[in-house]
Amino acid sequence: MKEVNIKNFAQEVKQSEIPVLVDFYADWCGPCQMLSPIIHEIAEAYQGKLKVVKANVDHAPELAMEFGVASIPTLLFFQEGSVQGTSVGFIDKNGMEQKLQAWGVS
Repeated sequence: MKEVNIKNFAQEVKQSEIPVLVDFYADWCGPCQMLSPIIHEIAEAYQGKLKVVKANVDHAPELAMEFGVASIPTLLFFQEGSVQGTSVGFIDKNGMEQKLQAWGVS
């Protein structure tokens, strides 16, 4: 899974031809560690329909500030370069799939 930062964010997320799910996380965050395997499952299940990337808030604090990420994990759903959906806190796989369907990813 690709790590994004301020240098590659525009290319990887804003200019993506398919929707992008950005996982804002930190290595020390317990709920982020619980969410990580679910994020990997989602990335595999939706390959070709949804691009999934990770943004470590400790390595890319400017991205967290730009998008108002105050708590982690935070998931931002981008379509055509702009945020179309947000999820804050741990979410199980069923909840994640429901959000993706609500955001138009199937």
